Amino acid sequence: MTLPKPDIAYIPCQQEIVEAILELAQINSKDIFYDLGSGDGRILITAAEKYGTRGIGIDIDPVRIKQARQKALKSSVGKKIEFYQQNLFDSNFADATVIFIYLLPHLNLRLRPQLWQQLKPGTRIVSRDFDMGNWEPLKQLNLKVIEEGEEEQVTLYYWEIGNQ
Repeated sequence: MTLPKPDIAYIPCQQEIVEAILELAQINSKDIFYDLGSGDGRILITAAEKYGTRGIGIDIDPVRIKQARQKALKSSVGKKIEFYQQNLFDSNFADATVIFIYLLPHLNLRLRPQLWQQLKPGTRIVSRDFDMGNWEPLKQLNLKVIEEGEEEQVTLYYWEIGNQ
């Protein structure tokens, strides 16, 4: 089976943003944390190192999956996280307690029914920069970060399944 090309470009999150994501999601050692579009794995690796979280990264890009697996092997938490090259729209993440996404608005909207269908009530979802249409977030966090010498506004959105 040939996977389609990525719908979006890879844009890594700075460590300051990673920390804010994990804090907003209230990550803990009992969580099963999925990063949909996991890139180089930095968010899952940080969650496992700092909170003892188990994690699954899904990305369609084989280069990113290879990077993530290499970074995980070099870390002390490589056995707690796994990375899969898959199309997230064909993936099952029903065992997740936390989901992170950094996708474009139309992809968030396309993913929303799948989240509602697969996830248990209380599952926490955090999105960077893009909302879920008329599904109002329970929390919203606005950050200012310096990216390559310029100030950038980052917005994090937080929802829980069962609150739609």
